Amino acid sequence: MRMFILLLTLITLNIELNAQKGSSYDLKKLSIEWQLTTNRYEDGSRALNTLIITNTDKRPFPASGWIIYFSSAREMLPSSPSNGLSCTHVNGDIYQLVPQPGFTGIEPGKSIRTNYITNGFSYNKSGAPTGMYLVWGNQPEKGIPLDNYRIGNNLDTTQVYKTPEAIFTRNTLYSAPDPARLSPVFPTPESFERGTGNFELTSEVAILCGNEYRKEAEFLATALQRVTGKQPVIATAFIRPVRSIQFLPATLPDESYSLMVDTGQVTIQAGSASGFFYGVQSLLTMMPGETTAGRSVSLPVCRITDKPRFGYRSLMVDIGRNFQTKAELKKMLDLMALYKLNTLHLHFSEDEGWRIEMPSLPELTAVGAQRGHPLDSKKNLPPSFGAGPLTGKMPASGYYSRNDFIEILRYASARHIRIIPEVETPGHARAAIKAMDARYDAFSKSGNMTGALQYLLRDTADQSRYSTAQAWTDNVMCVALPSVYSFIERVVDDFRDMYREAGVPLKTIHMGGDEVPDGAWEKSPACLALLKQDSSLTEINDLWYYYYTRVAEILRKRNIEMAGWEEVGMRKTKLAGVKKLIVNPRLANEGYQLHVWNNMVGWGNEDLPYRLANAGYKVILSPVSNNYFDMSYYKHPDEPGFYWGGFTDVDKPFYFIPFDYFRNTTENANGDAVRADAFVGKDLLTDYGKSNIIGLEGLIWSETIRSEANLEYMVLPKLLGLAERAWAPDPAWANEKDTAKMNIAYRKAWSDFAYRIGVMELPRLSTWFGGYRYRIPAPGLVVDAAGVQANLQLPGFTLRYSTDGSEPDLKSRIFTGVIREKGVIRIKAFDKTGRGGRSVSVTVK
Repeated sequence: MRMFILLLTLITLNIELNAQKGSSYDLKKLSIEWQLTTNRYEDGSRALNTLIITNTDKRPFPASGWIIYFSSAREMLPSSPSNGLSCTHVNGDIYQLVPQPGFTGIEPGKSIRTNYITNGFSYNKSGAPTGMYLVWGNQPEKGIPLDNYRIGNNLDTTQVYKTPEAIFTRNTLYSAPDPARLSPVFPTPESFERGTGNFELTSEVAILCGNEYRKEAEFLATALQRVTGKQPVIATAFIRPVRSIQFLPATLPDESYSLMVDTGQVTIQAGSASGFFYGVQSLLTMMPGETTAGRSVSLPVCRITDKPRFGYRSLMVDIGRNFQTKAELKKMLDLMALYKLNTLHLHFSEDEGWRIEMPSLPELTAVGAQRGHPLDSKKNLPPSFGAGPLTGKMPASGYYSRNDFIEILRYASARHIRIIPEVETPGHARAAIKAMDARYDAFSKSGNMTGALQYLLRDTADQSRYSTAQAWTDNVMCVALPSVYSFIERVVDDFRDMYREAGVPLKTIHMGGDEVPDGAWEKSPACLALLKQDSSLTEINDLWYYYYTRVAEILRKRNIEMAGWEEVGMRKTKLAGVKKLIVNPRLANEGYQLHVWNNMVGWGNEDLPYRLANAGYKVILSPVSNNYFDMSYYKHPDEPGFYWGGFTDVDKPFYFIPFDYFRNTTENANGDAVRADAFVGKDLLTDYGKSNIIGLEGLIWSETIRSEANLEYMVLPKLLGLAERAWAPDPAWANEKDTAKMNIAYRKAWSDFAYRIGVMELPRLSTWFGGYRYRIPAPGLVVDAAGVQANLQLPGFTLRYSTDGSEPDLKSRIFTGVIREKGVIRIKAFDKTGRGGRSVSVTVK
């Protein structure tokens, strides 16, 4: 035993000496490269990854005394050490690379390769490690960023990625329409009739409006100043200048309007402020995208009557995982308003962040809005999603102050957008849990145990073991604690105060309900005691209904409706011994508003939105199959984004049929064609169920969103398909019973849509509201006997090419037809501002 203790002491001393020696090593001399070596590793659903670590210094990199931490979007599987280094899981998406006994370090000028295995297939760079940093053993509180890290080549040969030839074939779906027959208003109005002549919009045009709708008139005046260079005069209807835009009250439903453009006057009729506002948006989308301030604009004479198909038209923005600035969120609100979306579902709280200041609970942002090192979550959350070790850096750290949020509320309200905040509970709540742990520690140290326990969110004696879909082991609130409901009340009341000060009604709060894992609460003394005390509770799963019944009552007392994810309306049970989620009739009449995302082909819940609606729940269709904007556009190593829920290009939100999406669901999560029997035995939507489908939502989760440009790339132009489907009347092709005829009609409708967004809307978005960095499509290429042919998914862009493999720029030759030259032909699309997309190449010998 003495010999063992002595040996252990010597090993510990050696590690400490190496750490002290290593801590003076210049980490700028250490470079790391990640490579995807292969998918289908050992013929399984696994990927082999390689880290190449190179020491460019003149002295060796130490054999021990350090740990490298990083985030990985792909779950690592346990495996043996590779070349003396071991990758192991810490928590969430955080992993560590640790030297093992026998590792000899890295000699000057040398490299080592270490492998690790991840679950599932990796298709693009979003599967690469991010946020690498090193911690020396003698400085455990300090993390040092490893800046010389790069993502290397994708060496995988097992997958069929989208080739330029495949893209070319897909792009042939588009055929140029006759622009004269297309509505200049987007989304498509209920009816549009073109007349003869034009209305000349100049700086001398006035707006005629009574005081009741003056805010909408002022919004139009500000927008027209960007076009004409001068803000129009707003006058009463008694003053009649030669040319005017008149607001005329009429008896029309909420959000409905009519728009009449004559040669001498434009008239907007509506029965509500929102109706006038949407008439204004339609007028703005009639203007050419490429407008120059100070010039007149010709608007075609026309008659439009319009109303929305769905009353709930939403974009969900996740700022919990990665934060977005107030300015960027306002840009998203401007975008939503232009295309008549009326709800921002603000996912502001998550395991990895709490992003709105609660004055009553300052720890929520002091701790919960900061990510970095160390990992103990006492002063900050751990560095998930590539945050790196340093706190205070966007987008991992950040939050809206109380005044910021009030400003955002007013900005949204002026655009007829309501904001529904999402308080993620009882799962996905790690940020709140750890923030309240910090509060508990501070109050208990001062001897105030009443204050310490007031908002505690976990049972400190809980021995339950679980792992979430995101690999967290400590992110579920203890629903048996009275302090949890005190916390909910406090947060809700803080929100009420902010909405009240903003002058905006708070009608709905989303209370989460997503992905509470099996195992939670099972060994919590508080939960087990509650089961014994409450005769209505017979098993652990009943705590779910206990929790949401209490939360709903908190909201009901404050006249607030409760929204939640689909699990709020589900019940856990077993079928033939297998765990299964079924629709829970017990809560169907409680008025809960469910956001239903789980409908992917092959997962078993293809019909879940319809089953919930048929059962009486109010459903907002939020389908991962078509409306998850953070999903990669298609399978390609250079296309960013996740793909666990399939691939989402601009066409997917467009071709989604809300009341019968089975008909044209074309691919599964792997991007493969669906089987003919994919929906056999699945429930169709009943007429009663249709009355419970209250809206559509597009969603942008932010695990991979680390910049404003990345956000806009993933959202646009996908959002335009959502806007069309949420506002426009049900298209004729969606109701065509004959499949062949439906496909022909769809192709025509797609061509119209592609023309409108490529030629009319994206040029506008290049400059309006500061300009959006939407995705410019990569060209399709094919080589035939004539030479190289190229095409694009959307019209309105300029193709330029090189023949030596170099990256095309604005000086490169314009593609006008077939390229007959030999060499490495590289082609790229450019928009009207000169911004380019991703280039593609083909070799012609």
